[in-house]
Amino acid sequence: MKIAILMTNTDESDFAQRHPKDGEKFTDFIQLVRPEWETVVFSVKDGNFPSDITEFDGFMITGSPASVGDSADWIDRLLSLIQDIHVRKVPMFGACFGHQAIAVALGGTLSRNPQGWGHGVLRTWGVEPFPWGDQMGEIDLYASHIEQVSQLPSGACRIASSEGCENAGFILGNHIFTIQHHPEMTHDFISALVDELEDYVGYDVTKHARTELSTRRADREKFAQWVAQFIEHGASKRPS
Repeated sequence: MKIAILMTNTDESDFAQRHPKDGEKFTDFIQLVRPEWETVVFSVKDGNFPSDITEFDGFMITGSPASVGDSADWIDRLLSLIQDIHVRKVPMFGACFGHQAIAVALGGTLSRNPQGWGHGVLRTWGVEPFPWGDQMGEIDLYASHIEQVSQLPSGACRIASSEGCENAGFILGNHIFTIQHHPEMTHDFISALVDELEDYVGYDVTKHARTELSTRRADREKFAQWVAQFIEHGASKRPS
C-alpha cells in the first residue's frame, strides 16, 4: 500500500522542533502493524498538495492546533481535496483536525465542547461494529481538543463516543473512517505536550491530564490495526 499523509499541523514552535513531526508520527503509527507500507508526506499547511490522488491507496489527515473554521487558503484547498477523495472512494482516515475537516468538507458542523478541554487520555467506546472487523469496545486514546464535531455529515454513521464527545468517530461508506483523538501519539509525547500546554489550557485541566496519564496508556497498536484493516477493506471495495 502507498499512503499519502496530509500534514496539517501548523505548530513550528521550539517544542515542535524537539519532537518528531506528524508525518513521522503517522508513518511510525501505521508501520507498527504494516511495516511494508510506503508513506508520502504532504505538508498541506504549507501548500504542498498531491497532484494526483489516484497514485495512492489511502490517505491519512493529521491533527493541528489550527481550526477548520480558520480563514486560510490551505484549509479551503484541503476541504476541496477531501471532497474529491470522497467522490473517488479512496480510503481516507482523519484524526482530530483531520476528523473535523472531513466532517465539515462533507456537510457536518463543529462546535466548542461545552465541558471544556478533552486533554490527556480519554476513555473511548465503540457505538457500532466496524464493517471490516469487530466492534471497538472500550479503549483509551490520547487527546487534546476543545472543538469537536457537533453534527455528522449526511450518510455518516457514528462509530465511537468518548468522555464529553458524542461524535468521537464516524465512518461513511467503506472509504471514510475518523477519530477525534490522537492514536498516533506516544505516551512520552502526550506527556510532554501536557506540560507544554499548561499555561494555555489551565491548571485544573493539566492536573487532571497528568493524573490520568500516570495510570493509563493508549491502545495505540490496536487502533493502528483497525486503521490498516479499514484501508485494506476500503481499497478492496473501490469501484473498478
